Amino acid sequence: MERKWWTLIVVSVATFMLLLDITIVNVALPSIQKSLDASFSDLQWVVDAYALTLATLLLTAGSLADIFGRKRVFEIGLALFTISSLICGLSGSPLMLILARAAQGIGGAVMFATSLALLAQAFRGRERGTAFGVWGAVIASAAAVGPLLGGALTDGLGWEYIFFINVPIGVLAILLSVRQLEESRDPRARGVDWLGLVTFCGALFLLVFALIRANNVGWGSTQTVSELIGSAVLLTAFVLVERHQRQPMFDLTLLKKPTFTGANIVAFTLSASMFAMFLYIALYVQNIIGLSPFKTGLVFLPLTVTSFFAAPISGRLSGVVSPRVLFAVGMFLVAVGLFLMHGVTASSGWTHLLPGFIISGAGIGFTNPTLASAAIGVVPPERSGMASGINSTFRQVGVATGIAGLGAAFQAQVQSKITDLIAGTPAAGTGIAKQVATGNVKPALSQLPDQARAVAGRAAREGFVSGLNHILYIGVGVALFGAICGLVLVRRSDYVAGAAHVQQPQETEAVPA
Repeated sequence: MERKWWTLIVVSVATFMLLLDITIVNVALPSIQKSLDASFSDLQWVVDAYALTLATLLLTAGSLADIFGRKRVFEIGLALFTISSLICGLSGSPLMLILARAAQGIGGAVMFATSLALLAQAFRGRERGTAFGVWGAVIASAAAVGPLLGGALTDGLGWEYIFFINVPIGVLAILLSVRQLEESRDPRARGVDWLGLVTFCGALFLLVFALIRANNVGWGSTQTVSELIGSAVLLTAFVLVERHQRQPMFDLTLLKKPTFTGANIVAFTLSASMFAMFLYIALYVQNIIGLSPFKTGLVFLPLTVTSFFAAPISGRLSGVVSPRVLFAVGMFLVAVGLFLMHGVTASSGWTHLLPGFIISGAGIGFTNPTLASAAIGVVPPERSGMASGINSTFRQVGVATGIAGLGAAFQAQVQSKITDLIAGTPAAGTGIAKQVATGNVKPALSQLPDQARAVAGRAAREGFVSGLNHILYIGVGVALFGAICGLVLVRRSDYVAGAAHVQQPQETEAVPA
């Protein structure tokens, strides 16, 4: 087999692994919670640690690859991802798992940032389009099989194996990479925007940290207020730094085009409304309905299948229907789907979620292909790499901040509801409402007298579904905001004549391996 096809195989395998770890974890979270005695905020960080490092390092990783060589940096990222996957599976505490997930995100950012550049170096002409098409199909399939595979592994072998499975695959990919990939770098690359990286990473971390901990320490506490102010200061510093950098990691002038801004708002709101909700839906399906991890994966299957079949329809319509219409319709369907999921009770079955999953899956399928073309279609071909990276960053930032923000609202509602339900009962005044809201359900209930425990147990279930219904409404609002922004900001006149609908990285100079 020619070396270029080996390149496609290695890059596709690496991309599949890193994207799988975004979705595969959700169905295993209840098992992780029980095994590691993790709190609710621990579970949020298990997802957010990966999303944050992936989001903040994506653009910087591309710059490093341009300077030091795409093959070398790709292999470092692949090795880091593989080693950190092993550590994830061996984790004996929530903190160890969270740190390992952050390391996974670093490796994932490096692999994702270099993937298309490696393919662009290996393929030319029509074959390049074929390679990009295969790579895109891999991305879609990773999202589709993630929940199902995660459930099967968790049920059959244990949650640790959703991480252990990456180890032999990663080792094989490293060996193939060393033997088959050709080195390349950009001779025009000048440096890395370290100030931009530090300020951007710091701003996001402080924001997410504040949102996750605010219910515990208080929204008006010195700690929370200081973290939010610090996040705002660092974000302002990031904007100032990027405006004066010769080669910024985020070229703010791209936001002058309304379509580019609109596409990124849609990317953010899609992730913050729908994909961030997966954590809470998975907890509901397993902890309240009582389904196994594998059956939870099956519950998510209608959404992924509908999305898979809706995506090519959106692609065909893009030639005759305005992108703003596809964005508006897609995000409106996501909002409708979330609204249909609303109204769950402690006695609801999984079928209550089915209509919402199908409708929102169609919305995701309509939105995603249009996002891919809009993000790079409004910039010159030589800027397509940064434009695509920025769009991917907005997606991951949406997941991280969405999980934190929805979690804050969820916890506040759960605590309020339980407090109301146990008022005047033996469980009143025990502090059980706050304990349940932070995820420490079993330890908290076990310390109560039998009569109070029964009352608190029923209240905990009612409080959970009340919290879920509350954040589903918030998700509807976020999705509708994305639909409006897509409709108002996106316009065909912003598209660059002849711009590719698939990211086409610039030609690079080959370097002997």
